[in-house]
Amino acid sequence: MTAAPFTKDSAYDIHRVTTFRQRISRQRNASHPPKAGRYHLYAMLGCPWAQRVLIVRELKGLQRAISVSFVHHHMVEEEGWAFSAQAPDPLYGLRFLRELYAMADARYTGRPTVPVLWDKQRETIVNNESAELFRMLGSEFDAVADNPALDLYPLPLRARIDDWNERLQRDVSRGIYAVLFATTATERDAAASRYFAALRALDQHLAQRRFLVGDAPTEADWLLLPALLRFEWVYCTLAGLHRHSLADFPALLGYARELCQWPGIAATIDMALTRESYFTSMLRFNPSGVVPPYRGVDFALPHGRGARVVVDLQEKRRVNDESANPLSS
Repeated sequence: MTAAPFTKDSAYDIHRVTTFRQRISRQRNASHPPKAGRYHLYAMLGCPWAQRVLIVRELKGLQRAISVSFVHHHMVEEEGWAFSAQAPDPLYGLRFLRELYAMADARYTGRPTVPVLWDKQRETIVNNESAELFRMLGSEFDAVADNPALDLYPLPLRARIDDWNERLQRDVSRGIYAVLFATTATERDAAASRYFAALRALDQHLAQRRFLVGDAPTEADWLLLPALLRFEWVYCTLAGLHRHSLADFPALLGYARELCQWPGIAATIDMALTRESYFTSMLRFNPSGVVPPYRGVDFALPHGRGARVVVDLQEKRRVNDESANPLSS
């Protein structure tokens, strides 16, 4: 069987289907137990799905437990992600990621995507679904993590985190793709209207609280960040939304800046590489392949969050308390 044709646009397809869905588990006799040194992560810094997993690897302190390597950010038409002479495949010396997929399943006909978690002992793919990998790395490797106490999916907040994850996937991650792949002006305008309504709702929410859920960043925050960065760096241009920017959403911008400046996150961010990957790969939207100069916001500037948000929340609570009990003063 031959693999489905691979086009450069398809690498960023929000509707892609992930096939390998095994799990890392601490349960006895698990096929893939969480052992240090057993697993290798294949990623690409420009890919939002891969960045999710790189983020949790950094936050949990799994750099020593799970090795990582990167495919080249410029894709080879019909072949997909490739390794470069400067960054070769460290395990088998492969030329293309599709060869790794073929090692795991010779009958695989889908697209070779990143991230991929590879079991070096069983020589197979464990999982290539970013949200599932995020949760597994966030919870199953605590015994070998440098930061095992960090809980990005705390039990009391799980229902709210799940709700946010669903909304963000539908309205933000899929929302921008609905704009990008619209086939008529009417369809595009409607999709853009829904997308910016979602950003406005996030901006209003984050104007009143520091993070989406709880008092510290959770899974939902870290799954959102890659989408916000690529909106500013890439999609404003590719989707023809030149007049829009995260600067239009001050609370959302400050929030994104704070997350970018969180300890360890800088290692997962490469703006120049990300922009080059998109603008040279998605030729349907950028036929010239030229990477335009970036004139957007600087995520390294002070975020202005923290104390200001806390003061605003305290003031809001005070006003609400006085409204509820006018005789209290």
